[in-house]
Amino acid sequence: MSIEHSYNVSVAWKQGRMGQMATPDANEAIGVATPPQFPGGMEGVWSPEHLFTAAVNSCLMTTFLSIAENSKLQFSGFTSDAAGKLEMVDGKYVMSEVTLRPIVTIGSEDDRAKADKVLLKSEQNCLISNSVKSRIIFEPTVKVLQPILA
Repeated sequence: MSIEHSYNVSVAWKQGRMGQMATPDANEAIGVATPPQFPGGMEGVWSPEHLFTAAVNSCLMTTFLSIAENSKLQFSGFTSDAAGKLEMVDGKYVMSEVTLRPIVTIGSEDDRAKADKVLLKSEQNCLISNSVKSRIIFEPTVKVLQPILA
């Protein structure tokens, strides 16, 4: 049985090196522009490079949330920083790697092994990471929230 979904996005040029992206599936459009490191690039606007990195990072989060729920992992926080690396390879710019640094906060040391397992399974099953040819570097951290003693 084949499972297939479609995700439609439109982009329209506005001015200079800036456009606007929209999808019928979201309430807000997003401005997108050439990054400031390139001629005509713009500060303060999402670039395709940011969006690429964000796609990998946000997929990790949503995959984690699903697997944590299915695994009944009790956690009180999830954050993740991501760094995308753009470099010239064989005369072409490529997003060669994305480093993911998720931090999961749990309430008890007893849950550490489960949290580690859920994080690893999330990284292995992230559909965006599995769809790109960039190297994915995974540097997870599990923190135990220490109770405040009065």
